[in-house]
Amino acid sequence: MTVHFVGAGPGAADLLTVRAARLLAEADVCLYAGTYLDAVLEHCREDARLVDTQDLDLDRIIEQIVAAYGAGLNVVRLCSGDPSVYSALAEQTRRLDAQGVPWDVTPGVPAYAAAAALVGAELTVPELVQSVVLTRAQARSTAMPESEALENFAATGATLVLHLAITRTGELAEKLAPHYGPACPVVVVFRASQPDELVLRGTLADIGDQVASAGVRQAAVILVGPALARHGDGESFLYAVSRDRSLKRR
Repeated sequence: MTVHFVGAGPGAADLLTVRAARLLAEADVCLYAGTYLDAVLEHCREDARLVDTQDLDLDRIIEQIVAAYGAGLNVVRLCSGDPSVYSALAEQTRRLDAQGVPWDVTPGVPAYAAAAALVGAELTVPELVQSVVLTRAQARSTAMPESEALENFAATGATLVLHLAITRTGELAEKLAPHYGPACPVVVVFRASQPDELVLRGTLADIGDQVASAGVRQAAVILVGPALARHGDGESFLYAVSRDRSLKRR
């Protein structure tokens, strides 16, 4: 038996990998975080035991996983979006390793990808932006390394994806404006792919007021950068007419 950490994607039941859907259908026990995953949980069997972990600390979560594994049950630990970003995967698997419990990871659709898809945006536009930075704000949460100050990332001009930052949108926009300019486009996506999804489009100058007016306080991702403006005429070398395609890959 193996404990499966599964990316739940942004919340829509059909934005899962085929593997994720199969693992959920086979699970005897599924641990998940919060009610927004209700649609995803429809892939579970009716007799599966569902454990909402939003009110559990890490030790209690591990206790649940280890007990289920010890009983010979199929265990799925659902992670919001993709397990590689802000999922607490490292500390959970470190504890499982210490107890000799095997585990694996199935990736999921990350929140930023779902948000970009919803607005039809490519975050890396040729000759304009070729990097994407995934980061977060820090308030009542784990401290950020000093080298990862938001201004340092903004200085590169990369497309920024801000997680866990929605309650500080106006403040963060002010920090970013000197680097991107106040007219830089911003997209805020609340609950991408879910029935109550909401998209706010604006600029660094006005997005804070938009978010405040909409009353968005959680479950949103902020995208910032010139790539969101859909301008520029650069094109990828990969598909260029001038590219020599005579050398075939072996």
